[in-house]
Amino acid sequence: MKTTIDELQTLITIIDKGSITAASEELNQTASGISRTLARLEKKLGVTLLRRTTRKLDLTAEGETFLKQAREIMQSLENAEESVKSKGTPSGVLRIDSASPFVLHAITPYLEEFTELYPQVSLELFSSERYIDLLENRIDVAFRIGNLRDSSLHAVSLGASKRRLYASPKYLKKHGTPKSVEDLQNHHLLGFTDPRELNHWPLRFGGGTSYVVKPTTAASSGETILHLARNGVGIACLSDFMTKVDRDAGTLTQILQGATVDVREAIHAVYYKNTQLSHRAQVFIKFIKSKLKDI
Repeated sequence: MKTTIDELQTLITIIDKGSITAASEELNQTASGISRTLARLEKKLGVTLLRRTTRKLDLTAEGETFLKQAREIMQSLENAEESVKSKGTPSGVLRIDSASPFVLHAITPYLEEFTELYPQVSLELFSSERYIDLLENRIDVAFRIGNLRDSSLHAVSLGASKRRLYASPKYLKKHGTPKSVEDLQNHHLLGFTDPRELNHWPLRFGGGTSYVVKPTTAASSGETILHLARNGVGIACLSDFMTKVDRDAGTLTQILQGATVDVREAIHAVYYKNTQLSHRAQVFIKFIKSKLKDI
């Protein structure tokens, strides 16, 4: 193998920090030394990895391909070192991504317990409402709700969460409780701008098992919709994992129970197929799975 680990780390750091100067500060080297390492790597590979201008650095097509593989190699090396050093004790930084409702309702309530169990694991939480490239964003584990779209990811099933219709007591007192699915057209409905499939509510209607709503108010985040419903703005269709506290407290009331179809959204922990799952990631996935049983 011609390429060294130092050269891989140099390329990754340049991209992550945005410049050769910033990379030199991060790696405690001179900018000229970083430039020489990059030039040496490109010479070994026989390709240009970065286009250099006075203002910025851009990856070439070859650079994008090589960077992706470099990240995989460095992640695998980090995991291998962890498995030797930890001797069974999970440690290191774990970077986690999910949509904000899952982070807020299915992860953060249990982090105090997790950190007490695994004090050597440091967590970095990211909230992305849309699917992101895990390698590019250096995410170890992501949690996804609903159908998976990326075949390059390995998925671990964590169960499923039922979807139901809810409204606040305040809203129902002011506008009345719908007695049938047809009554919904006379109410303020809260829905999603994206993905629009979430505006297909699990209700028996017209001989089918789905009622497509045209939201009076729509939002891109389930957390926003939850707050709107809680504050009496309208009726929403939400997953159980994000409504448990409100259901227990009575701040949200389920409606049209008799017409509701048992539709559940799958919950998965996902990571890149070619990346070895670290010990810290394994224990975190197992921990969160145990908590989802109570939702």
